[in-house]
Amino acid sequence: MAPKPPAPRAPPAPAAPPAPAAPPAPGAPPAPGAPEQAPKAPEPTQTPEELAFYAPNYLCLTILAVIFFPPLGFAAIYYSYQTTKANQNSEWEEAYSNSGITGWLDAFAIIIGLGFIFAYALFL
Repeated sequence: MAPKPPAPRAPPAPAAPPAPAAPPAPGAPPAPGAPEQAPKAPEPTQTPEELAFYAPNYLCLTILAVIFFPPLGFAAIYYSYQTTKANQNSEWEEAYSNSGITGWLDAFAIIIGLGFIFAYALFL
């Protein structure tokens, strides 16, 4: 009887991928050659209850105020910015005070601007 030809060999198994490196301890310097991680944004420190107390900054009214009567509109932009900054710092009394000033400046600027437009259309 004739000898059997040898069976074909199976291809070698691929090497297992290297295990992922353990994350470095917090505050430890990164390993050399490791990709740099982007700095994480600070997490919000305000609770949902605090976020519910945000004073309005009347952004749309402020834009209209700048269009209709810029002198008061620019003052309203300043107080609107102060309101936003006070909201972020949880200074609620200052935020609501600035919010009220912003609302009044916006209202007066829009009324004065519409008055000028009306006077111009009526008398010219």
